[in-house]
Parts: sequence; C-alpha cells; structure tokens
Amino acid sequence: MPLLPRRNIAALAVVVVLSACSLPQDAAEERQILRGANDPQATFAVEMVTRVNLKRLASWPNSHPVPNLGWITHSRTSPDPLIEPGDSLDLAIWDNDDTSLLTAPGQKVVQMPGLKVSSTGTVFVPYVDEVYVAKMTPDQARTAIQTKLLSIIPSAQVQLAFAGGSNNSVQVVSGLPKPGTYPLPDRNTTVTELLALAGGLATTTGNPQVNLTRDGKQYRVAAETLLKNPDLNTTLRGGDTIFVEPDQRYFLSLGAAGREAVINFPRDRVTAIDAMALVGGLVSTTANPKGILILRSYPQSDVRHDDRGPSRDRMVFALDLTTADGLFSAGEFAIQDHDLVLVTQSDLVNTKTIVNLAASLFGVTTSADTAAAHLTN
Repeated sequence: MPLLPRRNIAALAVVVVLSACSLPQDAAEERQILRGANDPQATFAVEMVTRVNLKRLASWPNSHPVPNLGWITHSRTSPDPLIEPGDSLDLAIWDNDDTSLLTAPGQKVVQMPGLKVSSTGTVFVPYVDEVYVAKMTPDQARTAIQTKLLSIIPSAQVQLAFAGGSNNSVQVVSGLPKPGTYPLPDRNTTVTELLALAGGLATTTGNPQVNLTRDGKQYRVAAETLLKNPDLNTTLRGGDTIFVEPDQRYFLSLGAAGREAVINFPRDRVTAIDAMALVGGLVSTTANPKGILILRSYPQSDVRHDDRGPSRDRMVFALDLTTADGLFSAGEFAIQDHDLVLVTQSDLVNTKTIVNLAASLFGVTTSADTAAAHLTN
C-alpha cells in the first residue's frame, strides 16, 4: 500500500486534533439537546411529531391556555332608539290658539331645548309637570308628552328631537385611531360599524382582539373571527365599552433560524410550518432540517402516564422537514403560547470547519462539503 504524502499525514493529524477540541457553535446540535432523553431519570421527554401521533398530541391540554371570555352573538330588534336617563330631548310645541298658556300673542311655537331625562326617567314640561319617557322610543315619548298637554291645551302639537347621553352611547377606550364616546344612531348598530366609525383596525396590530365590556362582564373575540362570521357581529347597547389590543401570545425562535426573536401570534392558530415562515426559514449553511425542536413547559398538574397528556412537565417535540410526512405533520401541529422553536445546527457544520482549517493550512484542494461528507459517513 503506498505511503501517504507527509503533507496529507500532517493535514490528517490536524483534523484529528481539531476534532478533539470544542469548536465554537452558532447553535446547538440535536444530539446535544436530546442527550439523556432515554435515561429513566430524565427531566424531559421527547415526542417525534408524525401522522401516527398527531391526533393524540392535539388532545393534550394547552400548556398556557388563554381564558375563554366568550362572545355575544348578533341579535336584531327595532332600530328605533330607546330613551334612557341622561339623554336630552328638544321639544317644539305648536299652538294656534291666541290664548295659549305657552305662546305669546302672534307666536305659534315654543322651543324647549335640552330637556334632560332624569335618573327616574322623566322630563319636566311646564303646566303638565313630570312626564315619564324612559324606555320609550322618541315617537312614543312625543305622543306621551302631547297627550299630557292636550288636557290643558287642546290644540297643542309636539315635535321632539332626541340626543343620546351616556346610557345611549358606547365608549371606545383604546386600540383604534379615534377613541371617544359614540352615540348609538339606533338599536341595530353593530361592533363592526363602531370599529369603522372609530377609524378601523390598525394594520400594525398583530391578530387584534376585540374586547367588549357589558354590565360588568368582559367578552373577547379575534377580529379575524369576527369579520368572517356575521353571526358574531354583536349588536351594541348603551353603556358598552370597546377596546382593541394585540394578541398577547408569543413564541420564541432560536438557533439556526432566519431570525432569533420573540414572535407574536399573527392569527389565532399558528402551526409549526407557519412558525418556520415567521422566523424567516432555515439558515441553509448551518441548519439541520431534520432537527426542528419545539420545547414546551406544562403545569405539573397536566402530567399523565396514559398518553392523554405529557409524560413530563418539560416536553420536546421533534420535527423532520426532509420527509413528506414530516412536512405535512408540521403543517398540522399547533404552536402554543410560550413555546420555544429551536432550529438545531447540522452535525456537518463543525466537520466543515475542521476540513476548511486543514485545507487552508496545507493547501488541500478537496471541497469541504465533500470531505465532511466522507468523514461523517
């Protein structure tokens, strides 16, 4: 067998020495993260995400559940507003009688602007005292006032204009371009109509959540869900409060991903494939597409030993994006709040580094990729 040239022997020696050293890494390798997983005393467990176990994993509890505040469905009623305490009424009382109690000689109409509806639901009208108008439509209130007047002014006719107060208005608190108080034009005014009046949803708000407070109780729905389901377009009531906020859920991206960042959920459901797109994909020169790991912490109360929940409170879900099953499974596996999405580094990266160092020192012309592949086979 022919002897190796001295230069090749020296290069091989350098490779052996460098292999024994701990080279700097851009990201952890899969074998490093999963080391000890099979130890009975391991503090974490590993689940390979495949078609076989997708349904089982999906049935597990949510590690960081968001409180379900519910939502109020749409209901339709008469569009006429109902008068509430705090509203204002403008009256115009017409009378052709020259001896009228209300008008001066030659005067045909008396204006009574800004009559406030009291806390007891009444307005004061001269000569007839208090008239109860709460829970009436403006037309019903006009008839009630005119009926009272007719007993003392038989020819009186009443015109009524209505302006809603706080009990017939909705407060937009935050999260929209034009917060403020919005009187309800009628009883069929919906949430989406109010959102439009207040300037619309900001495109910079990630997965905006619409919050409604009514009678001391809070409700919440994702704007995307609201806009897609007309039955959820709630009819507003006086006294409602609306505010919009971004989705507070997030996941972390680390390792050989396109970017390392805290990433807020852009929609209600984010899958592992969605997460890969959101993190900018994989770094082609360093990432291991067979080693996508999702690290998740569960409450100890969720730990089970019957496959109906995680076997450890610390779970690692592994994905292989080099197979069709792995890609389809990643497209169905849901990311949860506080998950860590880790793109591990390829085992070949350090080998390529060693080969490149040896090549630069001794002028070896074999490509690093080819040599690394031979060394790892």
